[in-house]
Amino acid sequence: MAIKQILLPLVSYPKATEMAAIDKAVAVAKRLGAGITAIAFDIDVLIPGALQTRPLNSDSLVVETPEHQKSRANATKMIKAFETAADAAAIKHDQIVGRCVSEDMPTQVVMRARTHDLALVPIAPYDDVSEKIVEALIFESGRPLLICPEQSVGELPEAFGQVAIAWDNSQQSARAVADAMPLLKIAKTVSIFTAADKNTAADIDSGAALVGHLGAHGIRATFEIVRKSGSSTGKVFEAFVQQNRIDLLVMGAYRHSRLREFILGGATYTVVGQPPCWVMMSH
Repeated sequence: MAIKQILLPLVSYPKATEMAAIDKAVAVAKRLGAGITAIAFDIDVLIPGALQTRPLNSDSLVVETPEHQKSRANATKMIKAFETAADAAAIKHDQIVGRCVSEDMPTQVVMRARTHDLALVPIAPYDDVSEKIVEALIFESGRPLLICPEQSVGELPEAFGQVAIAWDNSQQSARAVADAMPLLKIAKTVSIFTAADKNTAADIDSGAALVGHLGAHGIRATFEIVRKSGSSTGKVFEAFVQQNRIDLLVMGAYRHSRLREFILGGATYTVVGQPPCWVMMSH
């Protein structure tokens, strides 16, 4: 299935999404021939027992504060920048400004993402707000997610010529490959790699099977096993991306359960915390 609708969540508080990231997201949508919807939020500040401006429930009240005003101003500014960029690119676009408390923002984004082909999220390094949005999108939206490092977004390509697939023959990585098919079909090169401590027959066979599967879809790919040599899986991914000048990394996303709270698994957390390039994730 082609990618026709992209959702771009924009963070307004405490730090606004960089304008360069908005421009890059629009450029990617144009390159893919997709429409794009930006969503930003006017974040309410809840103070129990304060003078009532707008009630949310019986226990919490909303008040106007400098921080709330900052969020509103950031949301307005980002949406205007998005409209300007999308108009200049002459692509189909829409924009939404919602209002909610910060804790509800990930859920609001997920609800919108379920009716889009892809969500695109710029990530500030180990940013708590971005990570909560990403985690919700990965595990609750049922849609693939495209993330990028916000601090170096200007250096990222608009097209994904060199694509790598982090493969471990799991349900998650299989889902990621299926979701990435529209991008794999237009890539110049596709490199499959498995991070492992040693070569095993099972890894070799599964890698060869994926090469054959992609070949049946007209996609030429190579496969190799990359030794971990004591490094974490996330660091192996980062090194592979840098050494092979990868534009897009395709990978499955994992989670660990701790006292009823879901948290991102090891390699997933490393990549989400500081993406080494464009990264497409699925669960």
